[in-house]
Amino acid sequence: MRHTRLVPAAAVLAVLTLSVTACSTKSGTGSNAAGSDGLKTGPGVTDTTITLGALTDLTGPYASLGKSIVNAQQLYADQLNASGGVCGRKVRITVKDHGYDVQKAVSAFTETEPNVAALSQVIGSPVVSSLQQEIEAKHLLTFPMAWASSLLGHEHVQVVGSTYDIDMINGVDFVVRTAKLKPGAKIGHVYFEGEYGENALAGAKYAAKQHRLSIVEQKIKPTDQDLTAQVTALKQAGVKAILLSAGPKQTAALVGTAAAQGFAVPVLSNAPGFAPQLLATPVGPALEKQLHVVSAAPSFSSDTPATQQLAKDYKAKYPKDPLDSGVISGWNAINVLGEDLKAACKAKDLTREGITAAHRKQSKLTILGVSLDFSDRAKPATYQSFIQKPAKQAAGGLLTVEPAHEVPAARTYPLPKS
Repeated sequence: MRHTRLVPAAAVLAVLTLSVTACSTKSGTGSNAAGSDGLKTGPGVTDTTITLGALTDLTGPYASLGKSIVNAQQLYADQLNASGGVCGRKVRITVKDHGYDVQKAVSAFTETEPNVAALSQVIGSPVVSSLQQEIEAKHLLTFPMAWASSLLGHEHVQVVGSTYDIDMINGVDFVVRTAKLKPGAKIGHVYFEGEYGENALAGAKYAAKQHRLSIVEQKIKPTDQDLTAQVTALKQAGVKAILLSAGPKQTAALVGTAAAQGFAVPVLSNAPGFAPQLLATPVGPALEKQLHVVSAAPSFSSDTPATQQLAKDYKAKYPKDPLDSGVISGWNAINVLGEDLKAACKAKDLTREGITAAHRKQSKLTILGVSLDFSDRAKPATYQSFIQKPAKQAAGGLLTVEPAHEVPAARTYPLPKS
């Protein structure tokens, strides 16, 4: 999962109340039907509205991420509706907060599913995994805010971008080149237990084997915030670089501890490990000096016109909210879904099956400058990753060091079976 810090409870409740009040709507729950114009419709589609669902986290560990995703997706819906909507219908988003609790998410899904045409976001690999069978049984196109390879291979679940393991393969190549690591060198990997960390570790191990390096593993829990023992162990092991697949709090703890110990090896994190708010903390200077981030999505400092326009539009609508990767992740997913809805409208089939069929025909879709191919459900939509560097003065807190690219090992890597 990607990022974050907690936000005040009152503010979160206000956001949730506004989001649900503004975005929810009654919609059809019946079976597929064709109107007099020949347009087939299904659950979530009425004569005036297309309703989407969002199962998010506004009160749990990824609250700020959830808020950014909700905001970005509502911004897209507002712009789409201002231009006429889809098939003459307004797009609405029903937002449900599960607080990163699987049981609450299951309840939210049960309540939401009959009334939506697709799910524009579901936060959390554990949540998506728990809902997988129902999502497939209901033919409900779903965009998880999680990037584990285990989510590939399903007809109705779509990871937007590359996966954690592919990003790490591209990232290890960057570390080897820039740190001039030689065969036999050791690199550490601090990672969350569970799908996110272990998927990233699989990619790191494969890349290390290609470069004839060895991995020194340090598994941690999402609740771990003191990484002194892990940093000390890696220093004693003589690692020449550290890979990190955790959250922002762990990134701050690891880099801050390493800096305090004079352990100035490069650190490379998966995208979920960075939040721009970290740059305003005492560890900010160390992050700018020591950390790089590997991500499938561009940074807001990118010169891509679409990215610059998104930054401008987002700050105009939400002037008090930060630009972070949640904004880009939410925008990417809803943008893809919007194109799917337009294609399904053109095919005169806005049933769930029609929306998914339209999605699977998207083989050359470019979002924020990144080319995506969704035609093969068993493969990532892209094998490319950006390398970014924290910078306090940059929009979104990241500068692009290397543009989107892939290394040969990303294609030869055997993706885990779902």
